Amino acid sequence: MLVRNYPITGQKASEIVATIEDGIRGGRLHAGERLPAVRALAAELGLSPGTVAAAYATLKTRGLVTARGRQGSRVSFRPPVAPLGPRAPAPAPRARSRATSDAGARTRLRRLDDGNPDPRLLPPLRPVLRRVSGRQRLYGEPQNVAELVSLARRQLTAERIAAEHLTVVGGALDGIERALVAHLRPGDRVAVEDPGFPGVLDLVGALGLVAEPVRVDDDGPRPEDLQAALERRAQALIVTPRAQNPTGAAFAEARATELRRVLRAFPEALLIEDDHAGPVAGAPARTLSERGRQRWAVIRSVSKSLGPDLRLAILAGDATTVARVEGRRLVGSGWVSSILQHAVALLWSDPATGERLRHAAEVYAGRRRALIAALARYGIEAHGRSGMNVWIPVREESELVERLRDAGWAVLGGERFRLLSAPALRVTVSRLDAQDADRFSGDLASALEAQRLTRRS
Repeated sequence: MLVRNYPITGQKASEIVATIEDGIRGGRLHAGERLPAVRALAAELGLSPGTVAAAYATLKTRGLVTARGRQGSRVSFRPPVAPLGPRAPAPAPRARSRATSDAGARTRLRRLDDGNPDPRLLPPLRPVLRRVSGRQRLYGEPQNVAELVSLARRQLTAERIAAEHLTVVGGALDGIERALVAHLRPGDRVAVEDPGFPGVLDLVGALGLVAEPVRVDDDGPRPEDLQAALERRAQALIVTPRAQNPTGAAFAEARATELRRVLRAFPEALLIEDDHAGPVAGAPARTLSERGRQRWAVIRSVSKSLGPDLRLAILAGDATTVARVEGRRLVGSGWVSSILQHAVALLWSDPATGERLRHAAEVYAGRRRALIAALARYGIEAHGRSGMNVWIPVREESELVERLRDAGWAVLGGERFRLLSAPALRVTVSRLDAQDADRFSGDLASALEAQRLTRRS
């Protein structure tokens, strides 16, 4: 059977798996590509539906394919297979009028789709790197730079986050992966935010874990959904306490209290908090972890506050989790570069960095508010209590993404972020000033009106 001219073949489940993996690796099957229904492919290949279902189950366990109910099975947006050689061309976009295409060609595309911080708000690295010690680290030395650990402990303790046990990991996703692997095995269930960060959703699939969606509103995960996921034997929960990507949700104190109450009934569940934006989130730090919790980890990355190239995060947790994370790293990467650790320690110890981060948080908050207010003037609902993104519910995503691209704006459709939640657009506002927010809102309103008229005709 062909999927956009790529043949899926095989007479055994393993052969079907190999064919689809080859298609992904060779760039012939693209992220989000819908695969044939189980019965349709079975009929085409002359096999039992059970054989095809087994192949799809293997692909799902390995994180190559996602299954979303009536949406069918699709190639994962970030499958754990590196493509080899040049990629095949992406599917052709829908037909556009010449006038629309010409207008789009004349307009410089503004990138509101990448989730990056504003480089102008990041602290300069060159002066810091000049001050980093040039001494080479050798095998057998401590994994963590003592000054960095001391500064991190001081930060977390001031925010009422237990910091007795700390380690340094290579970024937020590295910390999440290491915490999950420390306690879970393939087939275990993990409660995840819906909508949620694609990197987390893809990581859960790549580890062979099963995602249990928990709806998110402006205050964070919904307690009733978390309760249901844990009752379905989810053995871990991954949450974002502030600057939730994509919705901008941040824990309200009342919501955090409700979520802690739910978690108390499931003391063995692993709690992972992804505080990826930290001091530039524009919302206070709140944690669901409580004294006596058996398994937990709070991960604070520096990628949004100090820059994505500083691949470093602090992981605080219970003694067992931290020990397992450090022990596993010893037989793998060994340690996070001491050069990076010293650079972050120097930045954190400089009062000018604190002022810069407070300024960045204020600027990002102003840009979020400006876009939400501009959209409201056109009667368009939007969400973004914290962080660098605004979430805009819509009826249909892909057409709007293309219409906005024609108008000069690159945004992300919400499909990558969603499991069961409704369609939306994600807009990164970190580099969007108030004037451009007005222009973008007008272009989105025009795109929505054009979409409405097209549906009526």
